[in-house]
Amino acid sequence: MDIIQPAEWRAHSGVWSAWPSHETLWQEDLAPARDEVAALFRAIVDIDPHTRQPRGERLHILVHGEEARQSAELALAGTGAFLYEVPFGDIWLRDTGPVFVSDGRGIRAACFQFNGWGGKYVLPHDTNVAEAVSVRSDLVTLHHAWVLEGGSVDSDGEGRLLTTEQCLLDPNRNPGLSRAQIERNLRDHLGATQVIWLGDGLLNDHTDGHIDNLARFVAPGVVAVPEAAGADDPNAGVYADALARLKAQRGLEIVTIPAVGRVEDEEGHVKPASYMNFYIANTRVIVPTYGTAQDDKALKAIEACFPNRTVVGQMARHLLSGGGSFHCITQNVPAWPLAGGPA
Repeated sequence: MDIIQPAEWRAHSGVWSAWPSHETLWQEDLAPARDEVAALFRAIVDIDPHTRQPRGERLHILVHGEEARQSAELALAGTGAFLYEVPFGDIWLRDTGPVFVSDGRGIRAACFQFNGWGGKYVLPHDTNVAEAVSVRSDLVTLHHAWVLEGGSVDSDGEGRLLTTEQCLLDPNRNPGLSRAQIERNLRDHLGATQVIWLGDGLLNDHTDGHIDNLARFVAPGVVAVPEAAGADDPNAGVYADALARLKAQRGLEIVTIPAVGRVEDEEGHVKPASYMNFYIANTRVIVPTYGTAQDDKALKAIEACFPNRTVVGQMARHLLSGGGSFHCITQNVPAWPLAGGPA
């Protein structure tokens, strides 16, 4: 049977993520990052204020250590979250966990190799996360012997797949694979019939330019891409190049979303802040916000892309200090049989 990675707007049976657990990694940002992650999880579950029943999807959360478990239990009380004591390096399950696909008979957990984002952030246990999640998902596991992170690809569920040359063609992942071989793997393992290559990702993105910070499908054949916030936008050239490449593709509709603009840390280093790192849940689209003048404009633009869901903004500045945002820490499990219509 043919493999396909279902679009994220298809109905989910649940979502996998992890609870910020390592003080040595997060330091002073640990507590506020936990607050932001808890707000994201509660938005995903979407508790009805009248019935107190969840309208969204089920949470499956990895915790590492007793302190982390107790913290998560307290923060997520009433959400119905399942907590799993599984060792992990950091919380970015979009990349360390499996990619959930359909083979026409059910949902399968596709486990790829992981090498710490090209060897830059090699942490204990991260190479075991995909298998651990797959086992606990009670799904058939598909093992693939090449490096691929879930955040480096985005699928519309109909064969179109977005990625970047900066990430997938960097020899720090798969030095023995050519562009043609990578495209063949994307076809065989994710169902890609049209691979749309963008160039570079955001400045200072730890992942070497993951697509989920740059451009996202919001409906079949419809791609959202940022539009530079002003002359000092550090990614103005990246956005212009992405737009030009998308316009050169056949069969695409393109919508532009206001970009975050320049976001810096306390030392003045540019951070890879992006509204494109939203998570499409069953009832909501949760968009990371950063307390900038662009937040409201971006939320309105993204709202227009998702008429069948409520779009909500949640602060993510402390989560960004760890290198990612909402999409980076979530991995959705499609419901079976495949269900759910337009975005």
